[in-house]
Amino acid sequence: MLAAVGLCWIAGAARAADAPEGKPLLTIIGGIQHRNGPDGLSFDAAALQKLPQLSFWTRTPWYATPRKFTGVRLRDLLAAAGAQGQLVRAVALNDYKVDIPIEDAATSDVMVAWLLDDKPMPVRDKGPLVIIYPFDDQPELRTAVHYGRAVWQLRLLDIR
Repeated sequence: MLAAVGLCWIAGAARAADAPEGKPLLTIIGGIQHRNGPDGLSFDAAALQKLPQLSFWTRTPWYATPRKFTGVRLRDLLAAAGAQGQLVRAVALNDYKVDIPIEDAATSDVMVAWLLDDKPMPVRDKGPLVIIYPFDDQPELRTAVHYGRAVWQLRLLDIR
């Protein structure tokens, strides 16, 4: 219930993005109110950069040292889409799928990152988009469950 209330509050704070002019990097489908195309709400790099940006340093099991991630809070993306649901199914380029409770977005600065150490992430280095949790700021997130929700090569968010 808390997640639903939080999501309703943030949904009013953002508007849907314009139709992407460049190649879409991320599409949001499913239980959304705002669309900019027949497939849902798509974002190219420019559209993602227009949303409020966040940066944090964190350690992950995939990198030997703390790394700086920059991107958009998941909750801001969900608000832009007018998302209504309990789960976000995150889908990677290789069709890896994981369900993320919307509550994660409401209670943590979960990010869809597009920069790693201030540089765009190529596909060969987990890009162009990665879901990342603030593992160092919230040590309770350092679990196999949350590491499994840190989707590399993100392409789709399906709101359920």
